[in-house]
Parts: sequence; structure tokens; C-alpha cells
Amino acid sequence: MASTTAVLTVFDISAIFLSITALLTYVNHRFIGLPTTIGVMVISILLSIGAIFLGFLGFDQLIDYEISLLNQLDFTEVLLDGMLSMLLFAGALHVNLSDLKRYKLPIGILACLGTVISAVLIALGLYFMLPLFDFGLPFIWCLLFGALISPTDPIAVMGILSSAGAPKSIETVIAGESLFNDGIGVVIFVLLLGILSSGDIPTVNYVAHTLAVEAGGGIIFGLVLGAILYYLLKSIDSYQEEVLLTLAGVIGGYALASHWHLSGPLAMVTMGLMVGNRGRELAMSDKTRHYIDLFWELIDEILNAILFVLIGLEVVMIAYSGNLFMAAGLTIVLALLARLIVVGMTTKTFSEQLKLPEGAWKVLTWGGLRGGISVALVLQLPSGAERDILLALTYAVVVFSILVQGLSIGKVAKSIRTIEN
Repeated sequence: MASTTAVLTVFDISAIFLSITALLTYVNHRFIGLPTTIGVMVISILLSIGAIFLGFLGFDQLIDYEISLLNQLDFTEVLLDGMLSMLLFAGALHVNLSDLKRYKLPIGILACLGTVISAVLIALGLYFMLPLFDFGLPFIWCLLFGALISPTDPIAVMGILSSAGAPKSIETVIAGESLFNDGIGVVIFVLLLGILSSGDIPTVNYVAHTLAVEAGGGIIFGLVLGAILYYLLKSIDSYQEEVLLTLAGVIGGYALASHWHLSGPLAMVTMGLMVGNRGRELAMSDKTRHYIDLFWELIDEILNAILFVLIGLEVVMIAYSGNLFMAAGLTIVLALLARLIVVGMTTKTFSEQLKLPEGAWKVLTWGGLRGGISVALVLQLPSGAERDILLALTYAVVVFSILVQGLSIGKVAKSIRTIEN
């Protein structure tokens, strides 16, 4: 049993999870053929369920080792302070800014107002629904869940939409929304977590000031970083150094934003949009553009695969009961209903400006995937029974979102594309 309790170095843990990810991507590509992110998550969930089953039979070495590894890995730190900056930059790098500007109003409403409305709707539903299953949570905990589960995850959305065949207009709206609403969701979550910790309800001025500083400051900081990076890229023509500059800008910029209490996600999205549009057009040679695209595409694929393997393995950390399973099922429905209401209000109000295909609300609703960011946020909650309940509910929504919605979004998109054509 010594191997299950041995303390591993960061390098050891990284090597283990990278090796597991590489093996699972091979198995998926060779034998299963699902999209990489979904395939590796399915396999890792099945491995975790297998380990749990063996544990019930008395062979607990595998489950003990998996739990030991996960306990030594800070999922929140790995995602929010490690992977997220690179994944957001890589995603924003290929978003066309002119398309984004065309839909800026509905994207802005979905990302900002939509996230807030969804969080409140989910919180209210959860507050009144949980007592039916002998669970009761204070309303602040329900609001925290609403804040962490409402934002669509850009990592999940952009990774799956690229192969879903959605109409370009719908893909632009979903991708644009997902790039910005996670930053909004994180800021709201941090505010609510502060209320939970201190017990003090902040004033409206304090909330507005915090949102302006963190969200607005993050966007401004991203613009400054993007301008600096643009100048540096334009002043030389050597793809090795230019690739290194983009990597340093992402990692260093995200660290600075976190240090200055600005929204790192919004800063990375803004910088990625600048480099991917103006920088790509005016500051890069064809050769540099090719290598930068290739480098960030590989980073995106590798980190996405690792992230979804980690999500799959995390199932061993969750204790479900019969009532909690039923509550999780209703929570999935609740999250979808809140998404439907927000999307329906937006598409109905801005139907003239959007000019989306008829029935686009189906793709916008079903394509609002949740992912690793929600899991990372729920793991930041204080330990206790409330956290355990919300972790189980979050995991259920995320797994359903990626496996069921992610695998079926292509069929929904094809029906809309047929109407559009």
C-alpha cells in the first residue's frame, strides 16, 4: 500500500497524467473514433467506474491509487492558473473579429445579463427543489451553484462545435458568448464566495466597482498586452521567436492579471482576438502565421485532452446516493431550462439584428456546454456537506453536457443547417 500513499513531485504527477492521456487518446483514435475530448472522457469515466467496482469486490489498490493521485493534484490550480490562459488564447486566436462585431449586442447580452439571469433562475429552482430530496441548502450556496454552472465553457464549446457542422452565424454567437461569459461567471462566483466567507452583503456600489475593475480592467489589460505583442511581432520576422513571444505573453500576462486582481480570462480572450486578427493580418509573415497556428492548435488539442481525462477520473471523488442521483437529474433539466429561457429571450428580442436561421434557439440552447471551469470552481468551495452536494450536481451537469449534448449537437446543427439552406 505504500505506493498509494507516496507523495509524488509535480513532475511525477504531470508525467503520470500525460502518459494516461496519451494512451487514452490512442485507444480512442484506434478503436472508438469519438471526438478526442469526448472519447478520452468516456474512457476515463469507465476506468474510474471499473476501479470503484473492483473496490467493492475487495480489490481496492487501483481505486486507492487513483484517489491518492487526484488528492495530490489541485484541479482548480491546474485549470484556472495553468491551462485556462493558453486554452482561451488558442480559442480566441481563430475567432474572426468582424464576425464577432456583427453579433456583439446579443453576444454581450448572453455573456453578461444572460449569465446573471441564468444564475438566479438556477439558484431559485435549486433552493425549492432540493428539499424534495431531503437536501436543503442556504440560498447563498444555491447562488454559488448558479454562478459556476451558468457560463458555457469555451473549452468544451469550441472543441466540439468545430466538428458539429453548425451554421457559421450560430457558431460565432456560441463561441463569442463562451469566450466572455466564463470571465463574467468567475467574477460573480468570487463575489458570492466572499459573501459566504465574510457573511457581509456588499453594497451595489461595491459590486459595480468590483465588476468594473476586474472585468473592465481585464479587457483593458488584454488590449494593452495585445498592442505590445503586436508591436513585437511586427518588428521581427522569425517564427521561433514569435511563437515564444506569444507563449510568454499568455503565461506572463495571465500571471500579472491574477496578481493585479484583474480578470485573466477576459484579458487572454482580448489579447487572442487582437493577435489573431490584426496581428495575423499585419504583423506576421505566411511562415510565422503557419507555425503560430500549428503551435497553438497542438497546445489546444493536448491540454483539452488532459483536461477531459481529469474530469473523467474525478468521478471517484464523488459520493452519490439514490436521492442525490434523482436531484442531479432534475438539476440537469433545471440548467437546460434556464439556458432555454435566456436564449429564447435574447433571440426573440434581437431577431432582426441576429438574422439567425429559423430554429437557431435549438442549437444555442443545446450547444451551451458546461465543462472543466465549473468543476474547478466548485472545488474552490469550503469543505463540508454543502460542497459535496454541489460537487455531485456540478459533475452530473458537466458529464451530461459533454457526453449527451456534445455527442448530439451535430444532429441538431444539421437540422438547422437544412433549414438555413
